[in-house]
Amino acid sequence: MTSRSSRTSRPALGLTAVAVAVLAAVCAAPALAAPPSATADRPDTARAGQAHGDRARGTLLSVTPLQQVSREEIARVVKANGTDASTVRHGVSTYRLTYATITPTGEPTTASALFALPDGGGKRLSTVAEHHGTMAYRGGAPSTGDDFSTLAAWLYSAGGRATVAPDYLGLGTGPGTHPYVDTASSVSASVDALRAARQAAAQHGRTLTRDVHVTGFSQGGQVAMAVGRELSRGVDRHLRVRSLAPVAGPYDIAGQELPAIFDGRIDDGSAVYYLSYFLTAQNRLHHLYDDPREVYREPYASTVETLFDNDHTEEEIARGLAPNIKALLTDEWAERLKHPTGKLAEVIERNDGVCDWAPTAPVRLHTSTGDRDVPIGNTTSCVRSLAEHGVRAKVTHHGDRDHGDTYLRAIGQNANWYARLG
Repeated sequence: MTSRSSRTSRPALGLTAVAVAVLAAVCAAPALAAPPSATADRPDTARAGQAHGDRARGTLLSVTPLQQVSREEIARVVKANGTDASTVRHGVSTYRLTYATITPTGEPTTASALFALPDGGGKRLSTVAEHHGTMAYRGGAPSTGDDFSTLAAWLYSAGGRATVAPDYLGLGTGPGTHPYVDTASSVSASVDALRAARQAAAQHGRTLTRDVHVTGFSQGGQVAMAVGRELSRGVDRHLRVRSLAPVAGPYDIAGQELPAIFDGRIDDGSAVYYLSYFLTAQNRLHHLYDDPREVYREPYASTVETLFDNDHTEEEIARGLAPNIKALLTDEWAERLKHPTGKLAEVIERNDGVCDWAPTAPVRLHTSTGDRDVPIGNTTSCVRSLAEHGVRAKVTHHGDRDHGDTYLRAIGQNANWYARLG
């Protein structure tokens, strides 16, 4: 469920660098070619005048200019990463949006997102909602780092669309910790980012149409399906799903992703990373255990929760994690996770089933047989669930490619598909 490169020794669910050895497992994606230097990160230019508590969800609180990237530079970087650059038509300007949203318990908070606009093209633009994969370091989020969502945002907006890449709660400049795999709050933060983007676009003389192409990678693929479901339910009359194109998402946590952590289909480094992050985040929300020593073996019981405070880099986290699941978990919790019951089963169920609905927009799923982070069985389960609702999803198999390579291939194909859909 990763989104970063192992080849640059940087952190990579969606998922970043894990002590180089683990990096290859957790973030097995090719390195992004070096981006151009950002413009100075100027002070916020559209700050709200009232306290956030008085603001509706999705209210734009600030806009910070980040980069202006030429068409030629985007094409160069996209090609250097093995991605199809044939849709690149414009340069792109990117911004960090800060906006009002809610916590998992419904209280007011703020979140940030990357917003990209083409430097040229029409005044009325459709939008791509790009959801990133697993990351545990807030500084690596789309609006504060250089993760894969930045590359995708450049590519999609260079084709003539706006792109919104939410950082999610607790990442980027948002307060608190990230509620990892809390589907409901990922959806609310993402929908509110789309609302804020409409206001930001207006400040730049552009209008965003209702059409939203919903996509995402790894953890973001799961979020994309859930966001599509929420938009299809009419959560906002200004937003409608034009297409769904998630990439390698963990759509079936109970039936595929969790079993794969224990049966070897997921690499050891990735399995330890995802599971530690999931249990830590979910315990903060739902109190699954009283003491980490119930769950983790020492010395990891003393450090795991601190590592996932979203202030540690992926490299720091990697150095502090167990080498495999057996070394990480107590026997009791290994069995609980293999056969979830009670509150643990409830937590998994409430965040699962994102494909259990009937999209009316066209659906394309991307997957690979070589994926050792999110096994192909997740996509098989999603296709089956959609079919039970009468929806036939197109599946693009990228062969024996790993998790990150699948993404780099998929975003080029998505860009071409959006060009045809409009």
